[in-house]
Amino acid sequence: MIGRRGILVAGGGLLAAPALAQAPWPARPVRVVVPFTPGGATDGMARVTAAKLQEKLGQPFVVENRPGANGAVGGQFVAGAAPDGYTFLFSASIQTLARLVMRSPGYDPVADLLPVTRVGEGPLLLVMNAARPQTTLAEIVAACRANPRDWSFAVSSLGAAGHLATIEFVRQVGQDLVQAPYRGTAPALTDVVAGNVQLMFDPILATLPQVRASRVKGIAITAPARSSAAPEIPTATEAGMPGLDIQSWWALWGPRAVPPEIVARIGEALTTGMFEPDVQARVGSLGISPKAEVGADFAAFIQRDFARSQDLLRIAKFEPQ
Repeated sequence: MIGRRGILVAGGGLLAAPALAQAPWPARPVRVVVPFTPGGATDGMARVTAAKLQEKLGQPFVVENRPGANGAVGGQFVAGAAPDGYTFLFSASIQTLARLVMRSPGYDPVADLLPVTRVGEGPLLLVMNAARPQTTLAEIVAACRANPRDWSFAVSSLGAAGHLATIEFVRQVGQDLVQAPYRGTAPALTDVVAGNVQLMFDPILATLPQVRASRVKGIAITAPARSSAAPEIPTATEAGMPGLDIQSWWALWGPRAVPPEIVARIGEALTTGMFEPDVQARVGSLGISPKAEVGADFAAFIQRDFARSQDLLRIAKFEPQ
């Protein structure tokens, strides 16, 4: 016969079992870390993605900007976070290149972060200070060759797609133009508008609104075909600079040991969500192509993209800074 104490213990155990069971994910708000300042293309895409995940999964996905060290501050933070599905990184193609452009990034973004979903890609737009008289890429190239000291590039982040496009532009021009690194798109664009630097490649999502407001001139896009968002702007190839086909992309990463079932739920939510009309309307008008590349396909894409970027940096004899 079981004594009274035994009955209480057994009953307590039965009552406690549901409380000890793990709550279904997500049971509370999820943090989405953006390793750059607000106002740029990465921040914009992060907010689109976070809003869709919140809609699909029923909990707030809160964007938190942690800029610094060319994206390494935010990347390190997420790499060291608990792999419980409540902290993710949202960044651009630059994130995979930290160890190629920095002497001591403090972590390896390829080895220490888990690719979750690639959500979009889009061309870069070459913009120029509005006070400059040139209107075409050919005129800019001629001016850079004639007076290279009068021209400089803003680079939103070392290793970003805009930096890679700048390297290719400088290589084709054949002049050693100044390349000034910034801590994100917003401060870099501010200096282009002010005329402190003259040129900048950055994703069309961030630069086209400035063109539409006549604060900068839109010169050429880095894509095989013109963008439906700005069909009047020629491609770099059309404008006389073939091979300048470099696009930026955006994705979600997590700490390396995030449970596969959580990764799968995010992938499922974004596989449908990124192609819904509200997302298409919001990013499609800015020339961004939604994606939903997950798992092994996303990991393989990273390896290809990393190899291409590494080759370009090697050709430019770029030294980590």
